[in-house]
Amino acid sequence: MSQESQVTQLPKETITFNLNDRDITVPKGTTVMEAAHRNNVYIPHFCWHPGLSIAGVCRFCLVKVDNRPKLEIACNLQATPGMKVSTLLPEVKEAHKWALEFHLVNHPLDCPICDQAGECKLQDFYMEVGKYKSEMDRPKVLKPKALNVGSELVLDTERCILCDRCVRFEQEVTKTGALGIFNRGDRAIVGTFPDKKIEHNYQDNLVDICPVGAFTSRDFRFKQRVWFLKDKPAVCPGCSTGCHVNVYAKPEVRTYYRVKPRESAVNSFWMCDTGRKTYKHLNQDQRLRFPVATDSAGKRKRVSTAEAVASLVAQLRSVAVQDVALLVSPQYTCEEYAAFFDFFVKKLGVTKVFQWREPTEKLEEFDGLLYRGDHNPNTFGLSEALAKVGLPKDVKNGFDDLAHSGAKLVIALAPEIGFQFPSLDSQFQRLSELPFVSVWTTSAAAYNVQGFKHLLPLKGFAEKRGSFLNYQGKVGELAHPFPAAVDDAHDVVEVVTAVADVWAHAL
Repeated sequence: MSQESQVTQLPKETITFNLNDRDITVPKGTTVMEAAHRNNVYIPHFCWHPGLSIAGVCRFCLVKVDNRPKLEIACNLQATPGMKVSTLLPEVKEAHKWALEFHLVNHPLDCPICDQAGECKLQDFYMEVGKYKSEMDRPKVLKPKALNVGSELVLDTERCILCDRCVRFEQEVTKTGALGIFNRGDRAIVGTFPDKKIEHNYQDNLVDICPVGAFTSRDFRFKQRVWFLKDKPAVCPGCSTGCHVNVYAKPEVRTYYRVKPRESAVNSFWMCDTGRKTYKHLNQDQRLRFPVATDSAGKRKRVSTAEAVASLVAQLRSVAVQDVALLVSPQYTCEEYAAFFDFFVKKLGVTKVFQWREPTEKLEEFDGLLYRGDHNPNTFGLSEALAKVGLPKDVKNGFDDLAHSGAKLVIALAPEIGFQFPSLDSQFQRLSELPFVSVWTTSAAAYNVQGFKHLLPLKGFAEKRGSFLNYQGKVGELAHPFPAAVDDAHDVVEVVTAVADVWAHAL
């Protein structure tokens, strides 16, 4: 090992300081705010964000350092050895109170109609250090409301507290610089430059980082109060980055409302706007809600899951194994692939296996931040699963090869995220022209294709357990599923288990 590589592996120098009578050890150069954040010590703040540079403009994160005459802001205060810091002293609480008063000077009292209600830091801090009678007797300064600043955003400048987070995000993360602060004093407002709008694929991150209700999402605006929602961790199925996210829903009415990023090493604090739309197909109006099979007269009808499975097994037994083909989308979990291939390839001996990919996709594309040209969450998991059963693992769209394979029975794991497959409708039509196709899907669109003789409803990504492998080979887990929005929906493992059971008992 070279001397240079040895130097790069040396641990960072650390220091120890005291925060609220608790000794904390952190790398040298760490600010008090960063140290507090890492050690679950809460310091009130507005402008500081762990994914952005330090601005120090809100003056709300004031703390007391022993033997120093004045309070100091924690976001720009570097921890030093032996420093003793307190966030709990009465003088600190009093400073927070008056800092909050200034933030509320011109803020409108429209909490009942604000989408940020329930997630608003102004509300939180008022309940913590406020609840006092304001001493301001001048009328509030009125500013522009409901501005169209982007395809995904609405801006209310009256609610803005000029924390500067949005401006720094545009400068440092997307590097588009679409926002600025204009005018001075109490007339200052955040806005876009003349004749410009925010046009990138990361607009809703501005909603996430806004500590008040200045930026609101067009998609979520006025749809639901956040305190009625439950959120569960998941992995975004929108592309091969596999961002860690939280999915928000009302399980009691089986309705999904939004997807937001969850801090992780994969996606930091951000996610793209395309990924935020991956909840929509989970709702009942977009779902295949019951299994479909054909009766003896060849007429399609609604059946139970058990009847659909029995019908599929009967079809499997009526054809030779060399006439069976599998068409598999890279949008399912590693565990589902393992169960699917173990039964159909290992046990039954099916050799015709084709990947179902979007023919227009450009795998090499990358926007430089998160969004990738591979619009599937588990391309690498599918490749590994194919290799384990001795099949070619090359990333290839095999739809045309399937159409010309002469297969008499096809079992298709359809793409879950339909809007990422522009060719899906035409491919559904081509698929329906084959002799017999069993389509396993979440999508109601499959039901509208009259040529499909067998349909099985599946659970969506937020409704099942499993894992994806992203483009780096990192595992993303789906460990906390919501109840399925459709009663008859199952994951692929459950369906294969049922098919295997009927197959075994039919011998």
